[in-house]
Amino acid sequence: MLNRLMSTSNDVTLTILRLVLGVVFLAHGSQKMLGWFGGFGFHGTMGFFTHMGMPAPVAFLIISTEFFGGLGLIVGLLTRIAALGITGLMIGAIFMVHLANGFFMNWMGTQKGEGFEYHLLVIAMAATLLLRGAGAFSFGPGAVELNLEAGKVRNLQLPGRARPEQPRVAVVNLNLGRASALSHTLARSSQAS
Repeated sequence: MLNRLMSTSNDVTLTILRLVLGVVFLAHGSQKMLGWFGGFGFHGTMGFFTHMGMPAPVAFLIISTEFFGGLGLIVGLLTRIAALGITGLMIGAIFMVHLANGFFMNWMGTQKGEGFEYHLLVIAMAATLLLRGAGAFSFGPGAVELNLEAGKVRNLQLPGRARPEQPRVAVVNLNLGRASALSHTLARSSQAS
């Protein structure tokens, strides 16, 4: 179950999607959690949400989902869980706030508020990550293992992990040829100690 939840391919397209969505949500979460980028910070945002009639635990979950979900997406850790949280957040935002304002964003300033078109785009992005995983440059099963004795890099082959023709990369992009130099450097340093 955990392997299925964290497995992914080495698809750079998913990486781009994950990073862009992560940056957007980390920025919005930083406004709510830390008060950065003109935000009100944690206490101000909690006060705003509870004043709207939202229960404090729900307000806390919204702030945490935006901040930690965005951070998780950027790092590529627990991407599917972050994507699920962001999907739920956007569905809640549509039904609680934006549905009454129609489909379109308020580009001309003529509506009472913002529509829900942005939220649908975010749901589509998050659903893609939820179904396909984090892509390249992420953490989790299927990441590569350095065999320091042989000076080679090989893919972990356990059930539910990445296929050999699509190796996953944890920290080092092995497809760019850096693995050989890294494994030799690590092998030399392990022999010296």
